[in-house]
Amino acid sequence: MADKDFKSAKTQWRDVVLVCRKCSKKLDGGFGPDGDLTLKKALRKYLRLKKGKSGRKGELVVTGADCFDVCPKGAVVAVNAAQPKKLLIVPAGADLFEVKTRLGLDDGRRLKAAGPNQGGGELAPFFGPQAVSERSHG
Repeated sequence: MADKDFKSAKTQWRDVVLVCRKCSKKLDGGFGPDGDLTLKKALRKYLRLKKGKSGRKGELVVTGADCFDVCPKGAVVAVNAAQPKKLLIVPAGADLFEVKTRLGLDDGRRLKAAGPNQGGGELAPFFGPQAVSERSHG
């Protein structure tokens, strides 16, 4: 066995997010616009992770992991591998912008000042006019 050579593979990863598979299975969805997606799928969609840029070639990976032994009710455990001491307990229906922020992820989207009819100087995430409007009224 000692005669085997170790090999490595290069990646372009800057962030790796691990989402508990057991929590996801127990919750059976709970995320996304219709509440029918797992946290893993909703985050991938929200962060616009493209199929061709996944795996080793993507900069950001969201993948399932074995149980973290936290087992919250009505929530899923996730962690940014760069911050392993901070497990995030994400309640069903949580705002994905907040999840992204709490995980310390940067997908290039920035906060944009809300318009005059949204309270003036308040900051709101910019995903399009409808999202800004919903965020300021919700």
